[in-house]
Amino acid sequence: MKRILSSVFALGLSLTALAQGWPANYGGVMLQGFYWDSFDDSKWTVLENKANDFAGYFDLVWVPQSGKASASTSMGYDPLYYFNQNSSFGTEAELKSMIETFRQKNIGTIADVVINHHGTDNGWFGFPAETYNGTAYQHKPADICANDDGGKAATEAGKQGIELSSNYDEGEDWDGMRDLDHKSENVQTIVKAYEKFLLNDLGYTGFRYDMVKGFNGSHIADYNQAAGVAYSVGECWDSKQTITNWIDATGRHSAAFDFPFKYNVRDAVDGRDWRKLKTDNNLITEPAYRQYAVTFVENHDTEVRASGNGNGPIRRDTLAANAYLLAMPGTPCVFYKHYLAYPGEIKAMITARKLAGITNMSNFTNKWTNQDLYANEVNGTKGNLLVVLGNTANYQQNISDYVQVLSGYHYAYYLSKSINSAWVTLPGGTYDGAQETTLKAITADTDAQLVYTMDGSEPTASNGTKASDGTTISIPAGATTVLKVGLLINGSVTGIVSQTYSLVDFKPYDIKVYVNADDAGAAWASASTTAASPAINSWIWGGNHATKSGKWPGDKITTLETVDGKKWFVQNFTIENSSDLVNFVFSVGTGSPQTVNAENIRQSTFITVNPSTDAQGHYNLTINTATGIDNIETDNEKLNNSDLYYYTLSGQRVAKPTQRGIYIHQGKKIIIR
Repeated sequence: MKRILSSVFALGLSLTALAQGWPANYGGVMLQGFYWDSFDDSKWTVLENKANDFAGYFDLVWVPQSGKASASTSMGYDPLYYFNQNSSFGTEAELKSMIETFRQKNIGTIADVVINHHGTDNGWFGFPAETYNGTAYQHKPADICANDDGGKAATEAGKQGIELSSNYDEGEDWDGMRDLDHKSENVQTIVKAYEKFLLNDLGYTGFRYDMVKGFNGSHIADYNQAAGVAYSVGECWDSKQTITNWIDATGRHSAAFDFPFKYNVRDAVDGRDWRKLKTDNNLITEPAYRQYAVTFVENHDTEVRASGNGNGPIRRDTLAANAYLLAMPGTPCVFYKHYLAYPGEIKAMITARKLAGITNMSNFTNKWTNQDLYANEVNGTKGNLLVVLGNTANYQQNISDYVQVLSGYHYAYYLSKSINSAWVTLPGGTYDGAQETTLKAITADTDAQLVYTMDGSEPTASNGTKASDGTTISIPAGATTVLKVGLLINGSVTGIVSQTYSLVDFKPYDIKVYVNADDAGAAWASASTTAASPAINSWIWGGNHATKSGKWPGDKITTLETVDGKKWFVQNFTIENSSDLVNFVFSVGTGSPQTVNAENIRQSTFITVNPSTDAQGHYNLTINTATGIDNIETDNEKLNNSDLYYYTLSGQRVAKPTQRGIYIHQGKKIIIR
């Protein structure tokens, strides 16, 4: 138990926080460190390499289910082994190394605990036997709910002369694997041993419970109390009332994801109607449950997957959605894809949240609501954060007590001057080449000065360079710079903030984006075979790229190539830096019909327009990374040259890769065998 207690204390908790479900007045931010099929971006080694990048911003990282699954390549929701932790994301040794590295950076790791159902490796009822600390553990047929798989398990059991549990499933059935009877003493014994293994042997900090509607919440209370875990959050995908009932069923020994919050944000941004944020149907509007609300705007289940479908994904205003998420009470959980696309903006939002001292129990007041503009004032322990969404330039209320620290498309952040802190516009992290950052003073004292150092030393009245509010300074390339900035008031320095920068050189590389609409239907038929009228158009935005015409429906795609017997419309782009990306909407003729968004494209990609549409009538897309075209080399000796930087096909920089796969290196695709 010594190891997990050290992890808990490293996160600033006291013993009284243990087994409470989720700490009260918690100011941390969580990252969901994966998306669907993120087998490259979420490898334990890749996540571990990001520890410095996460530190100071994310306090918890929720990672994929880490046990060995039924399928050879799996996201883990088909669990087979509990105590064998060699998964599609890496080995057990790599997992433990990542968790320990996170712990050293004051980052807790949240395990994805899938105990509603269990896989078999020997027919319908053959569960694997495992041993932990000298004790054998194995689920038996009598641990399977009597009505599993809608009665199919009972039919099969009858054929084999096998007895299932006499208890029916306490919640929703999950077809395809055996649903466990959590009233079974054997199931409870195995789950408790498994959770102690996660905490004590692997070093996890807390649990995310999958599909908690499949069994009674009282079992979560039992398991969490037995484990003594401080952080627990359940996936109760339902309405506010159902979620609060589930939290109560756990004895408030677990938090829950605020699904209504997610859909409120989705409706506001997709419907271009900010009034939809003013609602009381989510957890954060309930003071009694705010502590237990883990808020989010997207996750691996709701996002658009390769099939083009999603369970209510947001399709625009991603940054505005995250600005709202990170300003409000509850514990925000940032989606990994959003962070990978907009790391600087999201870090800056988290910095503002923490400067104000926003917690999961903060109060807030609505300051403005109409279709085009929405604003909330959120009360932190150190000051207030004002978040304005929509047409932010039209916000007319008095803001003389605030300093604007952030602004972007459809969002702005203001911090109250009472915070008395310095502000640095460029968040810490890795950047391409020399950078500039602006220093700001968040204070009502008009005589205050800024004082900064760039060698990691503490700025004082006699140490550092003095600067006025709004001064822009340069961060040199080629080395790590630790910038510290404080407010100099009456001879003393206060409100010091620190940012660490690693500035490197990036080799731009070229990509191609291929689009085909052969199977989309009559509306796309003529455009799918010719570049003449009606053409396929692309509306382009993001990174260093924009629609040339500047007018909807965008630019006609005029280049055609034949690949594997199909004609593809093709556009060429250059990825200029590690944060560069391209987003698209495709349409026919005058712009109708159109597709859903294709977002965060950083590599050569094949995009197919599907015949199916979403709720808005926009055609869905299938997006596949191109692995067979342009500039592929297979010479592993490329690893030995002087260029230290490699990039995954999603554009993330890694050290010299040891995992097999395809990487971008010196503007070319390299296959590492």
